[in-house]
Amino acid sequence: MKINVVRMLGVVAVVGVVAVGGCRCGQKSESVPTKTAGTAERTGAALDTAADKTAAAANTAVEKTGAAIDKAAEKTAEAASTAVEKTGATAKKTAAATKDAAGQAVEKTGEALEKSGAAVEQTGTDMQK
Repeated sequence: MKINVVRMLGVVAVVGVVAVGGCRCGQKSESVPTKTAGTAERTGAALDTAADKTAAAANTAVEKTGAAIDKAAEKTAEAASTAVEKTGATAKKTAAATKDAAGQAVEKTGEALEKSGAAVEQTGTDMQK
């Protein structure tokens, strides 16, 4: 039994030494930072710069597109307003022309009725003789 206890103590001692030596008692070595940027840092910086430029270009494009849409809407509204005004003026002219034509038709119809009435009167007079 003494041999088992000695073996067990030996194993525990070895594990303890390895544990203490492996972790250096909680002290970690600090890596010395390099003075020049590495490839990953330069790549990251380039990607950041590209992303910033892309975002700026996208914002500029959105602003210009919005301005173009606003101008197009204004032009469309002006064109629609002009079309409505011209349509209204044309409708007024058409109504005036229709009114004039109707007035002339009524006058001609009245003249025709007068002539017909005169002819019927003459016929009546001739029949009485």
